[in-house]
Amino acid sequence: MVEANGGEDRAPYRLRLKELPADERPRERLKMRGASSLSDSDLIAILLNTGTVGLTVTDLAQRLIVEQGGLRGLMRLEVSELARIRGVGDAKAVRVKAALELGRRLAAHIPDARPQIASPDDIVTLVQIEMAALDQEQLRVVLLDTKNRVLAIRTVYQGSVNSAQIRVAEVFRDAIRHNAVAVVAVHNHPSGDPTPSAADVAVTAELARAGALLDIELLDHLVIGDGRWVSLRRLGLGFPSGTT
Repeated sequence: MVEANGGEDRAPYRLRLKELPADERPRERLKMRGASSLSDSDLIAILLNTGTVGLTVTDLAQRLIVEQGGLRGLMRLEVSELARIRGVGDAKAVRVKAALELGRRLAAHIPDARPQIASPDDIVTLVQIEMAALDQEQLRVVLLDTKNRVLAIRTVYQGSVNSAQIRVAEVFRDAIRHNAVAVVAVHNHPSGDPTPSAADVAVTAELARAGALLDIELLDHLVIGDGRWVSLRRLGLGFPSGTT
């Protein structure tokens, strides 16, 4: 880039984190107050490290968060899409996507700590952030032991989730292998609206019947939307009467 400066060319100015005033530096605030004290945009600014012409690194991070709809929106972007955003580029895009992927993997591996499920909210905590960001429907099965502790979470279908395509044997295969006594089915609606469809209710009824035959209880079927979710058991849809 060429700018007027007494007839001389000069490189674009990119303000680095270390050049910000001390009380504006996310890194310094993280050291002093801990990571939990920082906003999403502060954490993204640390990953970006530099801004671009006319934008400090914190401004750039805030713009990304706002324009992409938060971390969930950033997760939806491919590296190439993120890199094309003004001020980002390949190196920054790779760092941001790597950090988001680490967060996703951490959430996915929480079952290693064997969390205990007491309500649908606990299941949502495990899967909502990742599943709400998916562009396609996915059906996942959460496998539970006798104390409702998570044994594993398995993705069994991707694409349209309906009873015509789903094979019950696939849904319960890992449950049998892990000696699970109960499962929770979870799928997402990429539209963002978690309202159950007729197909969702039909799938629930089929899985509930199969589970009863296998002595593996279908505790619930959750539908994840954008910031919202529903429990078909709570709604009394697809489950035998008297089991809500």
